Amino acid sequence: MDRIIGIDLGTTNSVVAYYEHGQIQVIPNSEGSKTTPSVVLFKGPNEIIVGELAKRQVVTSPKQAVRSIKRFMGLRYSELTPERLRGIGYDLVRGPDDSILVDVGWTKVTPEEVSAHILRKMRRTAEDFFGEEITRAVITVPAYFNDNQRSATKRAGELAGLDVMRIINEPTAAALAFGVDRSVEQNLAVFDFGGGTLDVSVLHVNRDVFEVRSTRGDTFLGGDNIDELLMAHFARLFEEETGVNLLADVQAAQRLREAVEKVKCELSSMQQTLLSLPFIAAGDGGPLHLNYTVMRSELEQLARPLWPRLIECCEAAIADSHLAIRDIASVLLVGGSTRIPAVQETVRRYFGCEPNRSLNPDEAVAAGAAVQASILSGGLREVLLLDVTPLSLGIELSGGLFSVLIPRNSSIPTTVNKTFTTVRDNQTTVKIKVLQGERKIAAENHLLGVFQLTGISPAPKEIPEINVCFQIDANGILQVSATDVTSGTSKSIVIESIGQLSGEATKQILAVAEEAAAEDQAFLRKIQLRESGAVMSARLQQLLNKEDKPLDPTVALAIKEAIFKFDLAVAAGVLADIEKAFERLEQLSAELAAELLMLDSGDEDLIY
Repeated sequence: MDRIIGIDLGTTNSVVAYYEHGQIQVIPNSEGSKTTPSVVLFKGPNEIIVGELAKRQVVTSPKQAVRSIKRFMGLRYSELTPERLRGIGYDLVRGPDDSILVDVGWTKVTPEEVSAHILRKMRRTAEDFFGEEITRAVITVPAYFNDNQRSATKRAGELAGLDVMRIINEPTAAALAFGVDRSVEQNLAVFDFGGGTLDVSVLHVNRDVFEVRSTRGDTFLGGDNIDELLMAHFARLFEEETGVNLLADVQAAQRLREAVEKVKCELSSMQQTLLSLPFIAAGDGGPLHLNYTVMRSELEQLARPLWPRLIECCEAAIADSHLAIRDIASVLLVGGSTRIPAVQETVRRYFGCEPNRSLNPDEAVAAGAAVQASILSGGLREVLLLDVTPLSLGIELSGGLFSVLIPRNSSIPTTVNKTFTTVRDNQTTVKIKVLQGERKIAAENHLLGVFQLTGISPAPKEIPEINVCFQIDANGILQVSATDVTSGTSKSIVIESIGQLSGEATKQILAVAEEAAAEDQAFLRKIQLRESGAVMSARLQQLLNKEDKPLDPTVALAIKEAIFKFDLAVAAGVLADIEKAFERLEQLSAELAAELLMLDSGDEDLIY
């Protein structure tokens, strides 16, 4: 059977690994390093460079060197914000259907194509190591990645010539790599702090079952943020001394970025180091050089504003897991930025225990992917991975309500069926809008996809049964189908990049939902009053139309006026006015029902 490799496709660096004979082998690339920078240099049609050589040329070719592309996978162009664009030197342009394209001068490429070049490099690294063709892989993604992001990752793998056997969450992979004691039922926290993102997940491990209980992430918090703080600090010092703004010069800024990144790494193991950049700029008196002694305490002081954001993600993950901090048996550190002593101390203080640093944090995720690859190839005993959905999934109902089929933090893979019906007589078509989010108002959630079910058997409203099925596979990819039970007509959709979550941390979406709870309740109240009032108005209208027993003209006028005012209030959308108009309908209905019951309690045509 062909080998199956494990790949950590990272925002900053990527790693490939393989599990064989009880050992995890992290495979070095052609440059001799086990980590490959996730940078692609589009120098020309016949010269596309990936990895360390591409990273070195970011200074001289900033428009062609594409890095941190993972942040833009599947995103719409209209969703770009200054925060997302911060720190990148290349140009993003609008593509077809509001997609994003990277303009590298001589061509335009999609984020999936850029990622495919990185994955192709990982594949070649493994092929050179084993001396044979590699066609199958397990690829990891952040736990907060939605369905579209997972699909985009899988497409990138296919473009790289790989059969993607499984897409698994990075914290789950890390737990597999650390080889936690599965004979003991326990709860784990995985603190994954990389170059570009933070991901905190809580897992429950019981024998061969790994269940992700919750996950929270910050897609714009990583080691890069510390680099930016250091850059700004030393650029300010240099400008105060020389009057030269290094950040205004693209090449000088890139040299400074590389230097402060090196300083950050050195201060993880030393108390002080030297930041030295000769000939960084030119002044009136000639060349200018940058030389500063940097203390670890200085770095920690500059980065201090970031530490509360680490705690916020930890608190949110613990809250969502419905566990207490004391229930966490171990904390696993993943990602290169966890080497920073201040980060380790922050984690230690919050969880009240010494975090597990037994594995190389840069390699842990790829190692876990390799373990999963070995399981799929039959080399290891099967392990059941129960990941979770980061946000709720459902459809839009008539009236604009969001009906949840799969609540957030539900274990996957999973299949959920729910029966709906029509809202109009002889309705033969229904539109299924698939949404993801936490708002009760459908329009406030993120649209993942739309499809139509046609050929429904004509029938009075509320008679047809429409079965809607949501199925999430082991890769976290969603398939939605709708079936008319009577006719057997069915239609389905696999969610692709028909839209994309903003990429903001899930906590922001949940916070917005919590803040808008009152607004959602008011919206639900309007819908309830509108539906109930519509039914009541229809019944009253039936009584108005009865020719055999006409109503008293005064009563008939009052009913017509009440129905008109209710319709007017619904159209205006003011809740207080709708409630007042509804109360009048209720009053008239009750009075009329009581009167008619006294007159003729045996009339089978009466509406109650």
